[in-house]
Amino acid sequence: MNKNKTHNNWRQSDAAQGLFLISPTFVFCVVLLAIPLGLVLALSFWTQNYLELDKTLTLANYKTAWGEAIYQTLMARSLKISACVTILTVLLAYPVAYFVSFHVKPKHKAMWIFLITIPFWTSYLMRIFLWKVILGYNGVVNGSLIGAGLIEKPLSFILYNQNAVVLTLGHAWLPFAILPIFVALEKIDHSLLEAAQDLGEGPIRRFLRVTLPLSMPGVLAATVIVFIPTIGDYVTPRLVGGPNGLMISNMIELQFKKANNAPLGAALAVSAMVIVSVISLIFVWLNRKYLKAR
Repeated sequence: MNKNKTHNNWRQSDAAQGLFLISPTFVFCVVLLAIPLGLVLALSFWTQNYLELDKTLTLANYKTAWGEAIYQTLMARSLKISACVTILTVLLAYPVAYFVSFHVKPKHKAMWIFLITIPFWTSYLMRIFLWKVILGYNGVVNGSLIGAGLIEKPLSFILYNQNAVVLTLGHAWLPFAILPIFVALEKIDHSLLEAAQDLGEGPIRRFLRVTLPLSMPGVLAATVIVFIPTIGDYVTPRLVGGPNGLMISNMIELQFKKANNAPLGAALAVSAMVIVSVISLIFVWLNRKYLKAR
């Protein structure tokens, strides 16, 4: 009797209700995330013999992934492009978020946020093709420069290279960087800025000593949000990167498809995931250390 009563009490507790609410999400994550990742991890220790998989465990794929120069170059290039995209995106996102937070009337902020999310309405692939039109040999940029008499022949270095990849990815992920920075800026107590002003601080010093430090959690969140997915993007490098703009994700795709070497592709994917995870943990550690220092 007491056991049944205790069981009923537990079922009605907040812990039980919370567990009931997260159970569908947990099952969804296990089925569609944890299990596929486990299969990829297992595949990375196998070898491919043309059409047959040799399930003998081996580290040969990881030795190849970490030892051959082509994979090292692609990984380093991917990290560099992702870092450039992240820096560019955050630098462009911060002024926009700052303007919306401090210079837009409260009743109009929702409209501005709505306008910022408009790029999400269009297909990601369509936006990439539009950048090809803009940056192309006979595109908008070259046509405008020739029409203005600034150049005599079209510029060839603005498309099919790493610069085009950085620019296209930066445009695609800019809204994702604006939102967390905006949220961090909205949480700042304006009385702190007023106090700094009363103490004689100018606008620049108020920004550097009050606004920027208090908004750093949003900046770090934006950095992680942009850095993690861009390093795994393979559509943008394929369409606008050219031979010198391809990233590690394109090699992973190649190994799974044309090269018919899924185990090596899995090893490259796991290696990239480990590197990204380590970098993300460093960002999280920096964020926690910064919050504790405050």
